[in-house]
Amino acid sequence: MSRRGQAPKRQVAPDSRFNDVNVSRFINHLMLGGKRSLAERIVYGAIELAEERSRRNGFEVFEQALRNATPMVEVRPRRVGGATYQVPMEIRADRRNSLAMRWLIRSARSRGGRSMVEKLAGELQDTASGQSATTRRKDETFRMAEANKAFAHYRW
Repeated sequence: MSRRGQAPKRQVAPDSRFNDVNVSRFINHLMLGGKRSLAERIVYGAIELAEERSRRNGFEVFEQALRNATPMVEVRPRRVGGATYQVPMEIRADRRNSLAMRWLIRSARSRGGRSMVEKLAGELQDTASGQSATTRRKDETFRMAEANKAFAHYRW
């Protein structure tokens, strides 16, 4: 941990096509090795492909997928008197979005075959409809928090 205090939060500029900060953050999460133009091409291509397949606005599909992937609670380990308890805690808004984006990208990358545009479009569509690996992971996190509700009083 840093001894200098809290790191300042950077302001992320909205993206050029949808003028949305979440799309810009998603591009940043997807980007590997500083290749921003490639990440933009993948994200915009996936949104367009999802729009063609679902006959809905692609940006709405993206936003719905992000909402469906966003967790509300998580469990964090807390050591009390020699025992480690999994304590359910609410998640800050910026961490919620970050987890949702990370999970979406990980699930899309783990899909088989095809190009990244097609994999990401498929993951966005499946998550928007509520039946993907990302939504299963969110539900699994929620179930763990529910199961450990008895340790909520160890919250700090």
